Amino acid sequence: MTETARIVEIRELSVPLKGQVANAVVNFAEHDVSLVAVMSNVMRNGKPVVGLGFNSIGRFAQGGLLNRRFIPRVLAAMPDSLGGGPNGGPDPAKVRAVAMRNEKPGGHGDRAAAVAALELAVWDLAAKLGDEPAWVTMARAYGTTPHRDGSPVYAAGGYYYDGMSKGSLAEELAGYLDQGFTSVKMKIGGASLAEDTARIEEAIGMLGGADRVAVDANGRFDRAEALSWGRHLDGYGLRWLEEMGDPLDYGVHAALVAEIDTAIATGENLFSRQDVRNLLAFGAPRPGKDIFQMDAGLSYGLGEYAGMIADLESAGHRREQVMPHGGHLINLHIVTALGLGGCEAYPKVFVPFGGYAPQCRLQDGRISPSDAPGFGLEQKVDLQPEIERILA
Repeated sequence: MTETARIVEIRELSVPLKGQVANAVVNFAEHDVSLVAVMSNVMRNGKPVVGLGFNSIGRFAQGGLLNRRFIPRVLAAMPDSLGGGPNGGPDPAKVRAVAMRNEKPGGHGDRAAAVAALELAVWDLAAKLGDEPAWVTMARAYGTTPHRDGSPVYAAGGYYYDGMSKGSLAEELAGYLDQGFTSVKMKIGGASLAEDTARIEEAIGMLGGADRVAVDANGRFDRAEALSWGRHLDGYGLRWLEEMGDPLDYGVHAALVAEIDTAIATGENLFSRQDVRNLLAFGAPRPGKDIFQMDAGLSYGLGEYAGMIADLESAGHRREQVMPHGGHLINLHIVTALGLGGCEAYPKVFVPFGGYAPQCRLQDGRISPSDAPGFGLEQKVDLQPEIERILA
């Protein structure tokens, strides 16, 4: 039997990412992430049950927004007004609604990530109250058919960094194959077309086929460059071309899909349902082909994210086309719960949040979460010191 839980305290800790990697646009050396702890009144084994969440990878920590606006609003709400959630916990949708009180529509940037960290921590709390993995709680809440034999996963790498040598990429990719990955994504646009073409051809040779290699320009190109690179790469039969132009320039996306046969991927920098509706209306994504990479940790949490998927399906797309950005445990549980097309993994970068816990089972390009309650963040060795800090 679960106990009725109330939120008694919320904490935020800004945690820097470790590593000196870059894509074609951003160096991640200065990036950090907000770790959020939602403390409940329920005690087990002499300790409060605590929900943990964070705002994905690739942006910045949101301590200012969380501590000045969103956390105070939630703590000021009457506890009973937040109840009715899974397993007797707070309702994530009600928590989000209270956090967003008096916020104007539009302007989705950093606040979408701040609210997401808070909402996802409430999901972790709900799963822990039920003593079950988060994917179980989420699948039951949304009535979805989860992956029970693992979710497809690819290794994201091929970043640019100081000290790269001619054999660095091959060594990196060989390591991913040894771990059980069968497909990869690599960065492009940080070198010349000729240099990146050589890197892509090396990756294809290592993986045994172009359909196992995706490339990501991180919005590096203007329209002319995106089309030029797209035409050049189209003949390889790559798995997909990702963010070839500015994420909000839906015209670039429409121009690419009109000319390029290769699947086009985008969405990691779309933070609301309306952004996704605009992509559907003006970006001309192809049902059954193009890839959607929105990230719950950057877009107000699971509730908004599930709404995005509903909009995609209403427009004729399949959830198998949805492969969220952000290779970490939270998205693994979301992909598993909602039966999505697959997830990303960061085996060597974005420590301590990137990658999965040792208890997760990776084999033949599929990965399964562990049986730990919640998201299982406590099992991630690199993250344990930060969890201890926020709970101290």
